[in-house]
Amino acid sequence: VLVGPNTPGFVADAGLANELAEIGVILLMFGVGLHFSLKDLLSVRAIAVPGAIVQIGFATALGAILAWMLGWSMGAGLVFGLALSVASTVVLLRALQERRLIETERGRIAVGWLIVEDLAMVLALVLLPALAGVLGGQQQVEAHSSLLSLPASYGIWGVVGVTLAKVAAFVVVMLVVGRRVIPW
Repeated sequence: VLVGPNTPGFVADAGLANELAEIGVILLMFGVGLHFSLKDLLSVRAIAVPGAIVQIGFATALGAILAWMLGWSMGAGLVFGLALSVASTVVLLRALQERRLIETERGRIAVGWLIVEDLAMVLALVLLPALAGVLGGQQQVEAHSSLLSLPASYGIWGVVGVTLAKVAAFVVVMLVVGRRVIPW
């Protein structure tokens, strides 16, 4: 808050700052992945998955209701609610490490819960641009290929379906090709 584009003096390139921020998020999530395996997530799935989904839904609904009361659009309310529903996995991971709780059952549940949140937010971030036109936003990026563009005429469920199909295809390719290219 103290340092930004309105700060007097030298201001770095905003595009470079965005790229560095994205690299930082990638490295932080890589670090989380080093500490928590799929096996750990599956061992706590009975608590982490439903708990995270209910928490995301509840917080998103509260945020959307607050946004609606403020006169915001449905799309803006959804984004606001989603933003309120996430927690920092990296901060919690660091706190659990400092307290030596990461290997406890409560620690695994907490990290599993937050990883489910992160996966849900990745899915939300993939879906939001596709749904922008349907939810009343303005799509600023126009794809040149008809395969990549999602016209609003598909309706909300058509857009969600096509986007989820693309995500599923990516995951399948990643799992099949990724395991051959980068074997563990």
